[in-house]
Amino acid sequence: MTHSDKAALRGEPGYVWRSGQERRLAMIRQWVDLDGAMILDNGCGLGQYLAHFAPFSERRFGLEIEPDRAKKATATATGIAQGVGERLPFADESFDFVFSNEVIEHVQDDGAYAAEMVRVVKENGRILLFCPNRWYPVEQHGIYWRGQYKFGNIPLVNYLPNPLRNRLAPHVRAYTKRGLLRLFAGLPVDVVYHGRIFGGYDNIEYRLPRLGKTIKKALYAVERTPFSVLGLSHLLVLQKRP
Repeated sequence: MTHSDKAALRGEPGYVWRSGQERRLAMIRQWVDLDGAMILDNGCGLGQYLAHFAPFSERRFGLEIEPDRAKKATATATGIAQGVGERLPFADESFDFVFSNEVIEHVQDDGAYAAEMVRVVKENGRILLFCPNRWYPVEQHGIYWRGQYKFGNIPLVNYLPNPLRNRLAPHVRAYTKRGLLRLFAGLPVDVVYHGRIFGGYDNIEYRLPRLGKTIKKALYAVERTPFSVLGLSHLLVLQKRP
């Protein structure tokens, strides 16, 4: 598998920690008590979030499908398992907190992935996930055109009807709110919070600091309005019923 094929199928892991990731960590801390928690990062990549959970808990575990990424993530956690999120190698009700950051859109069976997170979280434990919003105006995972993968940000792809959208982007999903919540319907969890957020736009801020800060300030304000429907990602927080 070439690097571009892997990027298409798995997405790119977080290589650096910037303000966008720091903002997501603050959101996690708003909804989850990390202190001393038994934590699973379900699709941990290189372990960036596991490393930043360290000040709060020593009990940090990750799951990663790619062996090279799993090996590099071992330094950030108590343990890293190699496998797929549809078949987690953990016992029922093992974790206080299960985290998924932009992963569910890449797995083969997102329904099984959702059910497995519910299975391994403890009663009253929480699941928090970020995943792509269907109504964000840009598809960030590239497309397939005439059989070739084209990396890059492609506008308006997710606004196309499903048959056409899925021909161009068969390697990645984007979710409506209804479609995301449907994955957890019938499972023993309650929705604690759902919202949509915009990205960190750190690359813009790095190159053009004033413009980047202006964009972020404006879009983060939009998150508090009905126009949040255009946000980059869903933020979903679930709690397992006793």
